[in-house]
Amino acid sequence: QVQLVESGGGLVQAGGSLRLSCAASGRALSSYAMGWFRQAPGKEREFVASISRGGGSTYYADSVKGRYTISRDNAKNTVYLQMNSLKPEDAAVYYCAADRRLGRSSAYYSDNYARQNSYDYWGQGTQVSVSS
Repeated sequence: QVQLVESGGGLVQAGGSLRLSCAASGRALSSYAMGWFRQAPGKEREFVASISRGGGSTYYADSVKGRYTISRDNAKNTVYLQMNSLKPEDAAVYYCAADRRLGRSSAYYSDNYARQNSYDYWGQGTQVSVSS
């Protein structure tokens, strides 16, 4: 079992930056591919970014590409999401997720990194608010 805890959310002005962290316990994250998802009020949860087990592959939703950066420090068992140039439409609860099967196969990962049901473990979420 992997327990995930997000932190770093808060209120920021449009154009500002935040860095979210996702700390894992229970198992080493080095065997897991990781993802960030978000859910705004009244909307479905959506894919934001993903990083492969070793960090060599990263993927982003078009809406955040060029503004967000996902990274990981397996020695610290932590994944990060650096968010720059934040917009009001980025406001949401952000969730991190982990999956071991995605970490085992690069082919499976590349086909499934954006699917919520590909991830077995989820954090409780952290709120990001952006004022205009």
